[in-house]
Amino acid sequence: MPATRPHERRRRIMRRMLRGAIAAAALLCAGAAAAGETLTLVLDRATVMKLPERVATLVVGNPLIADVSLQPGGVMVLTGKSFGTTNVLALDRSGAVLIDKSVQVHGPRDDVLVVNRGVVQESYSCAPKCERRITLGDDGGYFNSALTQTMSRTGTVQGQAQGPATAPR
Repeated sequence: MPATRPHERRRRIMRRMLRGAIAAAALLCAGAAAAGETLTLVLDRATVMKLPERVATLVVGNPLIADVSLQPGGVMVLTGKSFGTTNVLALDRSGAVLIDKSVQVHGPRDDVLVVNRGVVQESYSCAPKCERRITLGDDGGYFNSALTQTMSRTGTVQGQAQGPATAPR
């Protein structure tokens, strides 16, 4: 095996160092871009985002503001649960942070009509006809009345889907 000349050896080392520096710079730039973005969510609506393949764990800073789930194929589903700002982290199996994004949740603005009567607030969804809609910040009586009706309706529908109960013989 021929002896390696010192200048050839230095050149190979320099090339490796340069490749390593380029790779590190690319990772830093990708991390800075991911950290600088803000995801804007609408209350009670979901959005999806494709994640890097190595993601193993998702963490939400404040789960009262947003909910997150990891779906097959590296898809993250984010749902706005309350008004405010939080963050979401994506970690690999070793615990390294792959993504750190700010998440801001605001209320729907297009089809919601908010009626204020002094300190009492009521919300209506107006698409195309205005109907009751429960939203955070609504008056307790209004909110609970609409929620009770919704839960009763859901329970009735679920009961119908299971079919009629048969009496024991």
